[in-house]
Amino acid sequence: VVYNHAGPSGNFLKEFSLDYFTDRYSTDWGEALNFDGPNSEPVREFFISNAGYWIDEFHLDGLRLDATQNVYDSSKIHILAEIGCRVRQAARGRSTIVVAENEPQDVRLIQSLESGGYGIDALWNDDFHHSAMVALTGHNEAYYSDHHGTPQEFISAAKRGFLYQGQYYSWQGQRRGTWTEGLKPAAFIHFLQNHDQVANFGLGQRVHLMSHPGAYRAMTALCLLSPQTPMLFQGQEFSASSPFVFFADHDSKLASTVKAGRLDFLKQFPSQANPEMQRRLPDPNERRSFESCQRDFSERERHHEAYALHRDLLRLRRQDPVIKMQRHGTVDGSVLAHDVFVLRFFAEDGNDRLLLVNLGVDYSLTPVPEPLLASPAGFTWQLLWSSEDPRYDGHG
Repeated sequence: VVYNHAGPSGNFLKEFSLDYFTDRYSTDWGEALNFDGPNSEPVREFFISNAGYWIDEFHLDGLRLDATQNVYDSSKIHILAEIGCRVRQAARGRSTIVVAENEPQDVRLIQSLESGGYGIDALWNDDFHHSAMVALTGHNEAYYSDHHGTPQEFISAAKRGFLYQGQYYSWQGQRRGTWTEGLKPAAFIHFLQNHDQVANFGLGQRVHLMSHPGAYRAMTALCLLSPQTPMLFQGQEFSASSPFVFFADHDSKLASTVKAGRLDFLKQFPSQANPEMQRRLPDPNERRSFESCQRDFSERERHHEAYALHRDLLRLRRQDPVIKMQRHGTVDGSVLAHDVFVLRFFAEDGNDRLLLVNLGVDYSLTPVPEPLLASPAGFTWQLLWSSEDPRYDGHG
């Protein structure tokens, strides 16, 4: 749901009242909504009611809130907090989840109402995604430039969620992120793909088509077994071959503006800024751009190895008594080599789990001068699962 702006066409709110919008704030897409100015009470109620409407009338399990950094509200109770409360009220005891996208990575959104937060259930963790894309594709241009895809980044993400928690972020020329200490891992959404990020690769290619198969399987395991909450993009679970590009359906005058704006946006990526690549980028307004994004669900069977990989990992995540805990402070990690690292999941009875991740070439674990690899007294490590299993198209 988009509660931060209205589109450039089809927006008739002003026909009812000019008070829906305000010029006291600005968004990346146009006028900001009036949540705290004169006559804002009916505007707030309209959007708060809408959040409950999806849960009550359509029985949805939750909402993803778009670009919450552009939801401006100086009221005593922030509208995002009220939206979360209304969702839970509308569910009448049924389990729901409210997830927010927030580019500055402000943890106030997921802090409790009692502590002055907004009580949102979870935030997208762009840091994990950006590091994963750099590691898998070898590119760290534009807004990926402050990430290197190193083992330490993934260890830190598994232990602490955001990688940027107030440090200087050179791409933006300012500090970014907030301190996550004490927040539960489940409040951070980890993902390898989403609609924005796939589309921003210009031609809309899925990341499994741009990375080494073995490294991609290993990264999938890391994403699905880490203590954070994993998110899958549509078709990711069966390695969909369909792209996901930016598409739109506007009248001719606006269509040309949207196309020009899209080409200009992608110029922040040097690889997509050169004229040859710009000519290859799909026209957002052409019907074939939209149709190319439709998934072929027969690939669930034809790509059965990828489907089995995700199915088995999700089963392991759900059923393994140690991995499923998602408790703060129960995971530690260490860098073993340039592209190799280990995460250790600690159990109260010593029946721990190790997740060994190799994103590079073959590596022999001898010698192993790392205490995290030592089994507890009276225990011996045994192989539970491997991404290189031949049934996932691995190499044994």
